[in-house]
Amino acid sequence: MAPDTPHTLGAPRVNRVAPRSPLDRVALAIATVGGVGWAPVAPGTVASALTIVVLWLLALSPVALIVLCVAVTLIGGWAAHHAERMLGRKDPGVIVIDEVAGMTLSVLFVPLSIPIAVLAFLLFRVFDVVKPVPARQAQELPGGAGVMVDDLVAGLYALGIVAALRALVGGF
Repeated sequence: MAPDTPHTLGAPRVNRVAPRSPLDRVALAIATVGGVGWAPVAPGTVASALTIVVLWLLALSPVALIVLCVAVTLIGGWAAHHAERMLGRKDPGVIVIDEVAGMTLSVLFVPLSIPIAVLAFLLFRVFDVVKPVPARQAQELPGGAGVMVDDLVAGLYALGIVAALRALVGGF
């Protein structure tokens, strides 16, 4: 990977931009999850960890979690598309709303215990970095869809393994 690709461990190599309008400010705030995307080291991992901690603390009902996942995906897709255009790059590492959507999906249909949260986090990060089929291909989708869908695929893979392990082990 090149040093400025979205999933490097170093600081994201995107220049901070001055938003031109209030809508730019909103899109950038959403896309970077309130600035988390500007973390100097591993912004995607930071956003994923923050997401799982917040989800665990909120202890949302399954319906609320589904609504949250759908809302983050739709609003995040809009914000990511807008932020990409503003930043002048395809899927820059500072856009981390996709990690929020994928991480949320990874625990969507399982009870969120600490072991499940840790396992889902680790699996999601592995799949987000490795990008198994069709995640890598999804990155080629235009605009916000290309930013969001690969992380949703990673979240789906993580959820599948978490659910299967839970069924095999009898719950944890």
